[in-house]
Amino acid sequence: MAEGITAADPQEALDRLLRDLRSRREGLSSRDAERRLTVAGTNDLVRKRGHAWWRELLRQLVHPLALLLWLAAALAALSGSGPLAVAIVAVIVLNAAFAFVQERHAEQAVEALSAYLPPHARALRDGVERQIDARELVPGDVVVISEGDRVSADARLLTGALEIDTSTLTGESAPVAVAVDIGDSHVPLIQARDVVFSGTTCTAGEATAVVFATGMRTELGRIAALSQRIRHEESPLERQVKRVAWLITVVAVGMGVAFIPLGTVVAGLSFGDTVTFAIGLLVANVPEGLLPTITLALAVGVRALARRGALVKRISAVETLGSTSVICTDKTGTLTLNRMRVAGLRTAEGVIDLGEAVEPAAVGTAAQRLALAAVCCSNAEFESVDDPGGAVSVEVGDQTELALLHAAAALGVEPRRDPSGRIAQFHFDPNLRRMSTIDATGDGVCVHTKGAPEEVVARCTRIAVGRDTDRALTDDDRTWIDASVTAWARQGRRLLVLADRRVDAGTAAGLDRDEAERDLVFLGIAAMIDPPRPEVPDAVERCHTAGIRLVVVTGDHALTARGIAEGVGIGRDGLRVVGSREMERMPDRDLDAVLAAPGELVFARSSPETKLRITDALQAQGNIVAMTGDGVNDAPALRSADIGVAMGRSGTDVAREAATMVLTDDNFATIVKAVEAGRQVYDNVRKFIIYIFAHATPEVVPFLIYAVTGGAVPLPLTIMQILAIDLGTETLPALALGREPAEPGLMDRAPRPRTQSVIDGRMLVRAWGVLGGVSAVLVMALFLGTLVAGGWSLGADVDTGPLHHTWQQATTMTFLGIVACQIGTATAARTRRASLAEIGFATNPLLLWGIAFEVCFAALVVTVPFLQRVFGTVVPEPWQVVALVPLPFLVWGCDEMLRWRARRKSRREQGTAE
Repeated sequence: MAEGITAADPQEALDRLLRDLRSRREGLSSRDAERRLTVAGTNDLVRKRGHAWWRELLRQLVHPLALLLWLAAALAALSGSGPLAVAIVAVIVLNAAFAFVQERHAEQAVEALSAYLPPHARALRDGVERQIDARELVPGDVVVISEGDRVSADARLLTGALEIDTSTLTGESAPVAVAVDIGDSHVPLIQARDVVFSGTTCTAGEATAVVFATGMRTELGRIAALSQRIRHEESPLERQVKRVAWLITVVAVGMGVAFIPLGTVVAGLSFGDTVTFAIGLLVANVPEGLLPTITLALAVGVRALARRGALVKRISAVETLGSTSVICTDKTGTLTLNRMRVAGLRTAEGVIDLGEAVEPAAVGTAAQRLALAAVCCSNAEFESVDDPGGAVSVEVGDQTELALLHAAAALGVEPRRDPSGRIAQFHFDPNLRRMSTIDATGDGVCVHTKGAPEEVVARCTRIAVGRDTDRALTDDDRTWIDASVTAWARQGRRLLVLADRRVDAGTAAGLDRDEAERDLVFLGIAAMIDPPRPEVPDAVERCHTAGIRLVVVTGDHALTARGIAEGVGIGRDGLRVVGSREMERMPDRDLDAVLAAPGELVFARSSPETKLRITDALQAQGNIVAMTGDGVNDAPALRSADIGVAMGRSGTDVAREAATMVLTDDNFATIVKAVEAGRQVYDNVRKFIIYIFAHATPEVVPFLIYAVTGGAVPLPLTIMQILAIDLGTETLPALALGREPAEPGLMDRAPRPRTQSVIDGRMLVRAWGVLGGVSAVLVMALFLGTLVAGGWSLGADVDTGPLHHTWQQATTMTFLGIVACQIGTATAARTRRASLAEIGFATNPLLLWGIAFEVCFAALVVTVPFLQRVFGTVVPEPWQVVALVPLPFLVWGCDEMLRWRARRKSRREQGTAE
């Protein structure tokens, strides 16, 4: 039985389908259903279990940067500083816990999908309608569906007709009519008009249907399986930070191990001194503050994005946003307002532009007749609802019909119809593409029809030229009607033709559809548009300036999507539209060629597989892809993209759970703001990496001098003082650099390649060579000057005797000198190319507070007796304090001069190119 059920084709003839499912129109017997339940399983969406929580937490604890911190903690313990070792371990645990909590939020997509399955269903069992647990539905069951029901499984209609809200599955807001007699075996199953799908909702009608798929074999289950197949990949920053962490580890350990034999054999140091040197070298190379600084900077980015309307669920995604090179966006509600309006009307009396103020008295009588037809042939209405502040008008109904009611009001026709005046209604038929009503009006009984131009015009024989007058519809009339339809269609407008016909009051109720919709009088064309969001064109222009390519991936019609895309500036250098049929026949090789070609694209009538194929192809070409979506069917693509962007207002719970970022305002412009914020965060990460790395040079160079001179020059810095710098004075200014305002020209440069490292050669030259090198020279000069001023000579013993205090003064000055150079480094690191005067000295007040903190912290370390004993410092002399003052200006000044030369060279090259 199971094999026969699996082989059933839901689009074959009904009798054949029933035979293959071994079912009948009267349903299954209870005993047969129980047997099938054993074979087919329950009607559930099954989620694959992920890793245990403790494994996820352990993964955070063994991150390369975390391993570096573990190493720093071990070294701190070896150096006799238990409190500092405990502090480092606390930093590791807090970072791991924070990252663990953030990552666990994005793993609930299938649970959200399950919420779309109703708890109960009505099925025919033993020939009797019964309410059963929806989990017990099996293939072959005959279910009863009526208005308000949520569909429990994929089923083919046996009797009746329904209107189904498929927005949770397809993202389309308009209800879809399904009926027994409008099936089509030549279309994809999702487009079949005699099939209903699990998770959708019936908005009107009543029918029976035979179930052909349950659980994970339904369309909803297939989407759930696709969603689970997509695995989370590390962001570019996560991968790059890991590589940098391993590089730092190898360099630090390698240098420390290498200098043990060199120190004992070449430099003639004792083994104990050599081990002390190696430990100091390791501690100096380990950037203890890097991991918490990156984590907190990204967390700050998450909060900043939330204030802009973008909720980011994974902190590393903030940086990924900044490297986005392609945005694949939906149309409705993202590029547009999702508020349909009538932009213009065309009647025999001419064109009426509703984009401008219209004086009803100046409108032709044919247009008012059209407005009356729009009001009568509608199920939308403006309801008056009582409110504490008075009566409030609430719009109820389809967006298209509401748009027509607003147009009628603009033409001076009351947009409220008398419900008692309706005699009959012929619902919108997706095959006929028209709707009609028969209404009793003040002028008699009329048929009012609206629908697709080609369907309604073909049934018209006359044309209205006044309120009560019409004439024969000529070939010339048909010519200008076709021309108007073509011109407006090319602008991406949705077109409806309205018509009417007087009928005899006595026979009106008995008319069938074909009789009612013949010999109609053409009233006019209504051109509707979902207006673009006013801020979108500017956002699109900013994308183009930033080198970001835009691809519209939508379930809408190709002409509509093209019109909206071109209207907001997408495709200014060429726009290609790819329809669903073309996409289905297109092999991956051709798709790669289409995506690699210049210009922007529109993919119309897109399926979940289409979005996945586009995402995979773009990523294979090295792009960082942001994909928007709102429906259940978008979940796989949202999870596959580097940045999945769900709609907060119109999106489904499934889309929001599957996405990396949720837009609270459903606005495309918010995506662009998020990209800008991501670039800003990435730039700021690089800035504080430069700041942190710059201090490795003045921390390492003293140990190298100690080793090279064989101990003739004493250690200029102790291990405890290095830890005081790396975990004390360095951290707050680094965090403040993470809040640095955006540098000028941030959105005027192309996205960085996926392969570009967060740390490159130029950064290292600037950090280690320029900022660090200048700092090392200044600090060593201060150290040696202090020793010489105290009576020291090369090779003199500083471990005991009167020179010991002089050595303590010198190491204190080395510590304070590095802190002073940190101030200059932080100021210089604020900008990549621009001058300090251009960005403003006080535009980052947090940095000023951070500098104030490190000055106060350094003062405490050298003046408080307890801290003096812990860190081996003494109170400096007044002249030594004065000697510290020029250090920040010298460090910043050297970097500022080099940046000035780089800007001048760039301007000269641009002038030559022009």
